[in-house]
Amino acid sequence: MISLENIKVLDLSSVLAGPSVGMFFAELGADVLKIETPKGDVTRSWKLEQEDPKSLRSAYFASVNWGKEILPLDLKDEDERQVVYHLVEEADIVITNFKAGDAEKLGVDYNILSQINPMLIYGAINGFGENAKRPAFDLVLQAETGFMYMNGQADGPATKMPVALIDVLAAHQLKEGILLALWRREREHKGAYVSVSLFDAAIAALANQASNYLMLDHLPQRMGSLHPNIAPYGEQFKTADDQLVVTAIGSNRQFLALCQLIGEEQLAKDKRFIENQDRLQNRSDLAQLLAEAIGKWESQELLAGALNTNVPLGLIRNMAQVFEQEAAQALILEEEPDGQSTRAVRTAVFKMKD
Repeated sequence: MISLENIKVLDLSSVLAGPSVGMFFAELGADVLKIETPKGDVTRSWKLEQEDPKSLRSAYFASVNWGKEILPLDLKDEDERQVVYHLVEEADIVITNFKAGDAEKLGVDYNILSQINPMLIYGAINGFGENAKRPAFDLVLQAETGFMYMNGQADGPATKMPVALIDVLAAHQLKEGILLALWRREREHKGAYVSVSLFDAAIAALANQASNYLMLDHLPQRMGSLHPNIAPYGEQFKTADDQLVVTAIGSNRQFLALCQLIGEEQLAKDKRFIENQDRLQNRSDLAQLLAEAIGKWESQELLAGALNTNVPLGLIRNMAQVFEQEAAQALILEEEPDGQSTRAVRTAVFKMKD
């Protein structure tokens, strides 16, 4: 993988979205220095019940702060702010996620820092837009951008996703913008201000659900794991050994392969299920028939058969089962800052070769 070992990053952000951008650059070999208030990033205290209350780093904090040096500074103090200014002179990238107006109050906004270092790339994450003062937490953005409304069971309440997905999406957007700014700096020899809002990142990720509404006035409803356009896609089935599997059938060919795999080839010829729209209209009947057939299979035997026949089917794994897999274990990052053993997963997982 390409190395950014000569790139210096000053991470002034907190919580998850901004720090995950800093960790991304640390994984690529950049020198990342995270500036925290003397009290520390608030997520240091976001601990599970079983975590040591005296430890300096929570698992949450560790998840997005691997590979960084930490420097406590009070940006409200003039002398300590001068330390930041000195660091900015040599920095390539600054990452922030201040509330509207706070960067200016603290004297670390782009206008000030770019005067110190005109080649600086300043990456900023905000909530609802650069001038919006509304507090922005991932959960609020999930609610305001339609994700919560769509997520959950049909007969249940709107449900948040189990990770701060809007933060993660915004972080990816900022990474892309910063990398483009680095490329432009090499060509044009000038810095840049790169910003993204959580709101825009969330709306941009609505993808097919947005187009279903914009083109057809189709208002997405809670469907559990089901797909509004494809069936059997998202249906869950219990195997003979009490494991749950999920299907992701996206074509007639895949549906035929599934039916052949489980010994129910006649289903592919049933007029209720021949085409995708037929299967959508009769998905409950189809799911019941598939459940009866799949329930006779052991999960590993079914998964092996699906792999051999290119049927998109997966085991619904808990976190322990996920990290039993060698491929998942290969993504674990470990370090011992402050004498505390921490583990996180990589955020830079692409591969590049000549």
